[in-house]
Amino acid sequence: MEPQKLQNILIVCLIFGYALMEWVSRRYKDTVTANGNDTKLELLMFLSLLAIAQPIALLVTGKLCAWLIPDMRGAWANWPVWAMLGLLLVGDDLTQYLWHRASHTPLLWPLHRAHHSAEYMSIRVTYRNNFLYYMLMPGLWIAGVFVYLGFGMTYAAYIVVKIAVILGAHCAWRWDEPLYKIRALRPLMWVLERTISTPATHWAHHAITNDDGIGHYKGNFGNLMFIWDILLGTAHITRKFPAKVGLIDDRLFGQERWYHQMFYPFFQSRREHTALKFGGRPYDDSQAPTSTVTST
Repeated sequence: MEPQKLQNILIVCLIFGYALMEWVSRRYKDTVTANGNDTKLELLMFLSLLAIAQPIALLVTGKLCAWLIPDMRGAWANWPVWAMLGLLLVGDDLTQYLWHRASHTPLLWPLHRAHHSAEYMSIRVTYRNNFLYYMLMPGLWIAGVFVYLGFGMTYAAYIVVKIAVILGAHCAWRWDEPLYKIRALRPLMWVLERTISTPATHWAHHAITNDDGIGHYKGNFGNLMFIWDILLGTAHITRKFPAKVGLIDDRLFGQERWYHQMFYPFFQSRREHTALKFGGRPYDDSQAPTSTVTST
């Protein structure tokens, strides 16, 4: 079976597996408050990533490599797996950490705010972003070069593991929560939460406020590897979960329309206090009433 086909089958199994756990644990029914606006944004972004952004990145990089380095097709296929994984972790995951971190700056925030506008956590939020967020993501294009160089099966396995971690970090079913309570697992969990993204660390990144000591939306940027946050000073670990996730300005002024979130700057919002228009600025959370951001 071709690596990409096997990869896709395993990813579908992961999605259904996490969805089942969200349902069985009742976390989806009890916590996910999605409306039609949310569903359109999440579904269309997921489909556009699969059908447009990723195929274009792989196709274009493949064509460029065939033109610029025609003799290098498959040239690194015999590299040891550990060397391929090392390059993938740097070329894909570290660059995604840096891209994610840069996306929390004023210039790139409009391309990422959709990911934080959800007032719930679920696997359905995982790829909720602006269309250009993925089209411009460096790691997606770098991965295309690695595939051209012969990383096919290793890349497929790497992506499956990465998606398993990312889906798990967003999942409404908080798989790490009961494990923290088992004394025998404390050393393992100490290492694990400093190595990969977990629900506790990633939910903190989605928190609506930092004031409770749990939220850390200006850090915990890791996708697969949380160790980048540890090494680069952006980590915050509490093993607790924020009372609320989302954006203060959406709660105060109403949710942005899905097409503004997905297709900015081609469609721009007219809402007060918005980052989704030229010259617009997001609401300053320091102005928000305490009850707005901390009530349960």
